[in-house]
Amino acid sequence: MTLIRYILLLLTTLVAAQSPIELTLVKIIDLKADQIIAVDNFETIYYLNGNILYKSSKDKPTINYSNVQLGFPTTVNAFNPLKINVFYQDFNTVLILDNRLAEIYKVDFNTKQPYKNVSHVSTGYDNTLWVFNQDLQQLELYDYKNDKVRATTVPVQSNVLQLISDYNYCWMLTEKYLYQYTYFGSLISKIENKGYTSIAVNNENLILKTKTKLFYKSKKEENLSPITVPKLLINQFLLTNETLYIYDSEKLHTYQLKIN
Repeated sequence: MTLIRYILLLLTTLVAAQSPIELTLVKIIDLKADQIIAVDNFETIYYLNGNILYKSSKDKPTINYSNVQLGFPTTVNAFNPLKINVFYQDFNTVLILDNRLAEIYKVDFNTKQPYKNVSHVSTGYDNTLWVFNQDLQQLELYDYKNDKVRATTVPVQSNVLQLISDYNYCWMLTEKYLYQYTYFGSLISKIENKGYTSIAVNNENLILKTKTKLFYKSKKEENLSPITVPKLLINQFLLTNETLYIYDSEKLHTYQLKIN
């Protein structure tokens, strides 16, 4: 009898953990962009068109930034709006911008000793960047003000798809696994990549995307819950608190997540 109760409890838990998360449409706006970078709590939108980074705020003029010499940014991270990092992989260089999109610091890895061949960059705490050293196949927490590596991780054996972070953690999606690290470089979780192509993070909660589906992972749970997504092209997606943004190349859809 005890065994039967245990099995029923386990099945109930699994079903509850996999219950789909519903979406409530909040609004849709027209937006022409090559890439959506971020939408913050005040609905300020950061996006790229060509080699130009735009910051569009409510009731304020849109401002922009571009660097003719470095060309097209590979990635932009606006998690810290006071220290936005713009990565130009072709030039192995990162530019740090302030909230007015003015340059405040330049990191040219070609001039560093030892030389760093960087493929991915994300924001760290204080004056640090998470960088993936392609030659060593390892993640490093780099202090760009003091030109010092504060932490390193064990090398990985598969290609890196995406790097994303907040002040406390860094998530690295590879072809085989999704890794989560502390700012000391310690590995705290490792999830098998079951077809995930990209991720979004906010407050340590995750959205993971396969070719056609989205999944939600709470920081409090190990299981992933599928998200019931309307039939539309998911060109990009972002997570801000419990708001999911989906960009279909023409319109930015804003949804509220119904999380139990």
